[in-house]
Amino acid sequence: DVVVARVSEIRPIEGADRIRHVTVDAGGNAVEVVCGAWNFEVGDLVPLAPVGTVLPNGMEIARRKMRGAVSNGMLCSPSELHLAEDSAGLMLLSRDLVPGTPLPEALGLEPDVVYELDITPNRPDAMSVAGVARDVAAALRVPFSIPEVDLAESGPPAETLATVVVEDPDLCPLFLTRVITDLQIGESPKWMARRLTLAGMRPINSVVDASNYVMLELGQPNHPYDLDRLPGGGLRVRAARPGEKVRTLDGVEREVGGQGARDCLICDAEDTPVGLAGIMGGESSEIGPDTRRVLLEVAYFTPMATARTSKRLGLRSEASARFERGCDPDVVERAAARMCALVGGGAVVAPGAVAAGTPPPRPRISLRTERVNRLLGVRLRPEAIGGYLEPIGFAVEPEGSPGALAVEVPGWRPDVTAEVDLVEEVGRHLGYSRIERTVPTTTQVGALTAFQRERRLVREVMVGAGLIEVWTPSLIGPGDHELAGLAGTDVELANPMSREESVLRRSMVPGLLRALRFNVGHRNRGLRFFEVGRVFAAPAGAGVPDERELLSVAVLEDGDAGSAVRLWRTLAGALRLADPGLEAAAPPGLHPTRTARARAAGVEVGTVGEVDPAVVAALDLEGRVGWMEIDLQALAGAPRRSTAVVPVTVYPTSDIDLAFVVPDAVPAATVEQTLREAAGPLLESVSLFDVYRDPAHVGEGRRSLAFRLRFGALDRTLTDPEVAGVRARCVAAVESTHGAALRG
Repeated sequence: DVVVARVSEIRPIEGADRIRHVTVDAGGNAVEVVCGAWNFEVGDLVPLAPVGTVLPNGMEIARRKMRGAVSNGMLCSPSELHLAEDSAGLMLLSRDLVPGTPLPEALGLEPDVVYELDITPNRPDAMSVAGVARDVAAALRVPFSIPEVDLAESGPPAETLATVVVEDPDLCPLFLTRVITDLQIGESPKWMARRLTLAGMRPINSVVDASNYVMLELGQPNHPYDLDRLPGGGLRVRAARPGEKVRTLDGVEREVGGQGARDCLICDAEDTPVGLAGIMGGESSEIGPDTRRVLLEVAYFTPMATARTSKRLGLRSEASARFERGCDPDVVERAAARMCALVGGGAVVAPGAVAAGTPPPRPRISLRTERVNRLLGVRLRPEAIGGYLEPIGFAVEPEGSPGALAVEVPGWRPDVTAEVDLVEEVGRHLGYSRIERTVPTTTQVGALTAFQRERRLVREVMVGAGLIEVWTPSLIGPGDHELAGLAGTDVELANPMSREESVLRRSMVPGLLRALRFNVGHRNRGLRFFEVGRVFAAPAGAGVPDERELLSVAVLEDGDAGSAVRLWRTLAGALRLADPGLEAAAPPGLHPTRTARARAAGVEVGTVGEVDPAVVAALDLEGRVGWMEIDLQALAGAPRRSTAVVPVTVYPTSDIDLAFVVPDAVPAATVEQTLREAAGPLLESVSLFDVYRDPAHVGEGRRSLAFRLRFGALDRTLTDPEVAGVRARCVAAVESTHGAALRG
């Protein structure tokens, strides 16, 4: 809606020294506006935004009254129209224009189509006009090419005007510069300014605009330096030293090279930093109105080096967004020539370039036709596969066996690293909608593994036992393991979101006890929690952490070792574990005398008992906390009872109780095993039902273990002499094996 208007009259406003009353001719009708700009006079042509116009920044022009004067529109500056950054005054138009002409028509801003693309991190080539055009041309099956640059060179060779040294090629494999002299900084051509504006960039000057234009066109960031402000007349590329500082173009001084970081710096020939490689240039060599000689940098920086520095410093730019994804090393020379050709303004381009390094070689990938057809569900011939890949830049040729292809990956596709990536490209350009739907030939579509089925059963058993499943974070604080009594090496995250979540858990004790504390604080009762999740142990050497999937149980109310033992027996029964048992142990973080290792037929599967009272108190809880931790992988490999039918006797059984005084060092489980072996085939069951300690009655360092034994036979009722004989064998075996004494 903005139109060309001629200034007809300028009048002061009484009591106002910063604004004036202006009458303009907008094409046959006079419009009165109030304006605060002072860079125009009667007869000038300026942009007028009438009432109702919505400017690019979203502001709607309305009729206003200021100091008694009515304003029926607004006269605009270049910045208000998003045509330039200049906001010092109105935009003065050519005097040969006709008032009332729409401004887009007057400036030659023909209507155009602008695509706003959401680019995923794996497609750096799509962050340029050329990259998008290449893909579109392939889809439309039309030819695609990037025009060659017709560059006129003259004067002394570039190598006599500037120097380049790359000290760290692992950070910067390729660095190229060109020299431009006799430069006159001015405005960019209208067509360039218009295209930059449509692409979301504000025109600045002829040099900066040409740099941005090449970046948008070819996807290759570049940076112009004022050569006369570069001490030594050259550039040096190296890793930052600890404590070095760089003042970037945004006026912020940043410290680099700290904590062993390998930040890549651009320095002048005297080794003073003048920019952050691939991210932002320095303030000291910025292009200004008086710049006459430019040293243009076009380079290929290692993507991960740029990404690490950008993230660590919290500094993002259009250049870093491209470099960290991976630019095309083969376009460096073309981009430098294109930039030199676009600068214009009578500039002289020195012959040749000053470069260091070479582009990395293009990778080659073997592609099997059979693999393409099997993954996509199609029947393509090798020639057809090449026909889909070649238009998007891949070089394809036969390789060895029939149907095998050797594919050379272009530099602008760093995301393609494996055969399956090539298959995806074939499917994308073939068109997924053109691939016929097929039904799998297998009779069973999807199934749980034995481990997955048992894990579900474990959850069902815990829920059936009255427990509530909870989830606690896998990331905990650096001191949480020590608080839980767990010494050892932590697995720390390199880039944690916060210090409170910077360590991978080695146990679920910290998380589950905090869950208990949270619920106690909210006056919840009957706290019986379980969690199925992973814990992580530090690797013995280099490599990834050792992961284990555990069932962890924490019971607060009535949460003694007995409750944990009952849960263990319930679980063992539901899973039909063979000979489940417990063996006294004192793992870190658990009660030293009320904890045991859980076993099934001699295979250790976890721990059962109580949390150490000191740990419970450290986490602000009161009472005993029953604890069970089962390694699900070990549980899956534990022996199971036979599923064969066992006859049940119809005759009466006989029970006897035996109490033995044994040293505290003798585990109850070993006494139970001795009783089972001595009792023989008549024994149906044995269980520990009482533990008694009293130095006055059983002695210091000793305790009484009371067992109930049940005997029976399938074919008869046992006689008293038979039971007495078995009883005598059991007593003798325990006394001789463990130094025990039978209590009366």
